[in-house]
Amino acid sequence: MDKLHLDQHISHQFNLELEEIRNKVLKMGGMVEQQVANGLTALLEGDGDLGSQVAQSDFEVNALEVEIDEECTQVLARRQPAASDLRLIVTVIKVITDLERIGDEAEKLGRFSVDLASAEDLPSYRKDLRHLGELVRSMLGDALDAFARLDVDAAIRTAQRDDDVNREYETLERLLATHLVEDPRQVSKLFKITWCARALERIGDHSVNICEYVVYLVKGKDIRHTSFDQIRSEFL
Repeated sequence: MDKLHLDQHISHQFNLELEEIRNKVLKMGGMVEQQVANGLTALLEGDGDLGSQVAQSDFEVNALEVEIDEECTQVLARRQPAASDLRLIVTVIKVITDLERIGDEAEKLGRFSVDLASAEDLPSYRKDLRHLGELVRSMLGDALDAFARLDVDAAIRTAQRDDDVNREYETLERLLATHLVEDPRQVSKLFKITWCARALERIGDHSVNICEYVVYLVKGKDIRHTSFDQIRSEFL
């Protein structure tokens, strides 16, 4: 199995190109992480102005995705990378796709927070949304950290926490469904809260994807659709 070496090429320029791409992915990750944090704050604090800013800032993430993707395409064409270098470029393309989609989910949080800013009895749901949101934010941050440090163990441990996110999401879904039956007049508000919860759950899923790409990048092994028991026995 090839080991990952990002700074051992005959061409110094190639080293710089790969490092620049990797740094831009980390920059994009930081932007998305802040976008999620702001979207969650806007939702929980009823801050419509902040929510509007989050919804309108998604273009910055999209523009950086396009820029990184173009740089990867140029490296593939000029350098024709092989082995671990090729895995890096493939991983970057996959990671920025998931980051862009996380940005889309954060944009939803911002947009719905504007609509829900004036909701009168939203505080009854904020505790559950806050707990789910904190779990997801933690997962995303740890997934990006695992990518930055190329830490397979951390990536696998982070991915496993998606079960906690799913349980929190399902509990919140049942709670919202119960309230919908009890008070159909709140259907519009309850659906928006449900979509926010769904956006958070999807951010967790995309964070898992990033963790799986870390394993692929470092170990050359595609662990998608593989049980965690099998992954643990092979890598931990």
